[in-house]
Formats: sequence, C-alpha cells, structure tokens
Amino acid sequence: MLEELGTKTITETQAVSLSSAASDAVKNILAERNLEGYALRVYVAGGGCCGVNFGMALDNSIRAVDTTFEANGVKVVVDEVSIDYLRGATIDFVNDPVRGAGFTVDSPNTASHSHEHGEDGCACGGSCSCKS
Repeated sequence: MLEELGTKTITETQAVSLSSAASDAVKNILAERNLEGYALRVYVAGGGCCGVNFGMALDNSIRAVDTTFEANGVKVVVDEVSIDYLRGATIDFVNDPVRGAGFTVDSPNTASHSHEHGEDGCACGGSCSCKS
C-alpha cells in the first residue's frame, strides 16, 4: 500500500510503515558505514509513563523467530515480542532545528497518559510529549 501524506511517501509492508525520509536515512547510514547485508532492527527498549520506548539498530543477525520485510528498499527486522507493539506503526526520520535529527516511531499500540488532571503520580514532570 502506497499513500501520500503531504510531501512524504509512506510504504506500508507487513505491519510497519517506513517513510521515504526514514528509508533514505537508513540507506545513507548503511552506505557510509559499508554495511552491506545489514537490516534495520526495531525493538521495544523499555517503557515509561508515556508508553513503550523503541530502539533501533543496524543488525546482520536475523533469527528464525524474527519478522523480516522490506520497505522502500530497506530490510526491516522485528523480534517476536516487539512486533505486537509495532503493528500499524510509522517510522519516520525528522530533522528538527530544536531537537536535532533522528528517527521517530509512532505506534497506535502503545499506552499513554495525559496531564489533564495535573502531574500527580507521574514522574515525568510534564516533560514528555504524551498523547492526550
């Protein structure tokens, strides 16, 4: 499924969408580091009050239990636990003048909270960008 979102093209393969900006960034990193045969591994890297945190790494060790697919010319690998959190997720690469450049994962399968009743009981102090 290919869909246009503003100026970004998103390719959905399997359960995860990878923006053209994200795939271009991964391809550039792989080429710069001469990492032929490596894939982008996306995984759950802990959680907090804003939900699940995701991690990414370049990996060439694919296990039989991993889910693998290709999106925009990038091989993507997700482990058997993380795939449930990543179904329907969109991976993007942003270059924000304030926060800097980096990858983002937006997944509908992660819990979040709001600060509409104040920050009592929440250790984030309102510093996270939780969905309301």
